[in-house]
Amino acid sequence: MPYDPNDERWREYHVTPRYLAGSTFTGDPALQPLLDAGWKLNHDEANVYVNAPDQTVRLGYLPEGDDNALWKITAYSDPFATPRWLVTFQDSTPIEIVQDFTTALAAAYTEGPGSYLYYGNSDLAALDVGTSLAAAGWSHRYGAADVSFESPDGLAEVHLRRNRLDHTAEMTGHQERWLMLAGPPGRQWYATASSFTPEGLVAAMNAALTDPAPVIRYGDDLRRLAPQATATPVKPPMPTPLDVRRAQAANARSTLVSSPAGARPFIPAPRPPSAPQVPRPGRSR
Repeated sequence: MPYDPNDERWREYHVTPRYLAGSTFTGDPALQPLLDAGWKLNHDEANVYVNAPDQTVRLGYLPEGDDNALWKITAYSDPFATPRWLVTFQDSTPIEIVQDFTTALAAAYTEGPGSYLYYGNSDLAALDVGTSLAAAGWSHRYGAADVSFESPDGLAEVHLRRNRLDHTAEMTGHQERWLMLAGPPGRQWYATASSFTPEGLVAAMNAALTDPAPVIRYGDDLRRLAPQATATPVKPPMPTPLDVRRAQAANARSTLVSSPAGARPFIPAPRPPSAPQVPRPGRSR
C-alpha cells in the first residue's frame, strides 16, 4: 500500500494505555537494540534469530513457531547447557513493550554476566521488581501461592508465583515465575519470565507495562484496537486538493452574503490557456 499522508489509514494517533495498543506486526523495533549492540542476526524462511557475541543469550522471533509465543529469549551459563532463564512475549504484545525489554537486555549484556545471567531468586528480590507496578497505582494482593498486581482499569495483571517450580517445565513454557496479562476478556496477550530471570530485566518488563507515555498507531490499526483504549490524533491531516476547493467555495459564499446590497463581487478574469507542456525525457506524465 503506497504511503499517502492524506489517507486516513496513515493518520498518526497517540494510543494509551500502551498495554491496550495491540501489535504492529513488525519485529524490527525490538530487534534493533540488540543489533546496535553487535549481536548477530540469522534467519530461515520465516523465523529470525539474534545471538549475543558469546552465544550465551539468544532471541527468537518466531512467526512460524510451535505456539503463539512470538518472542522467546533464553540465557545460558554455557552455550551447550539447558537455558538458565526464559522470557516470552505472545504475538499480540505491543512492540514497544518488547523493545523496552530488549533495550534493557542489551544494556545488561554490556555490563556483564552479573546483570544479564545471574539472579539470587530470593522472595525479597522478587517482590522488589514489582515496585514500578505499585508506583503506577496498581493494586496488589498477597496470597499463599502468589502475589498479584492489577492495573487501575482492571485490564492488566501481573502475577508472581511463590511456590516451587520445575526448571524443565519452565524452560519448555509449561510453568512460569512471572505472568503478565493485558487486554479485555477474550483479547488478552501475555508475557512470561521464568525463575532466575535477573531482577533488572523483570523490572524492565514491569516498567514497560506501566509506562504512561503514549505509543504511535495509525488509522488502519484502530480497527484492531481494544475499545477501552484512547486514541488521539497526533495532528490534523494535510488538506487534500478537494479540501482546498471546498474551503474556497465556502469562502466565496461567505463573501457574497456579506457584500453590500447592490454591490457586485469581484470576479477575476479567466487566465488565458497556457501552452501545452512537452513531457521531459525519462519522466511519465
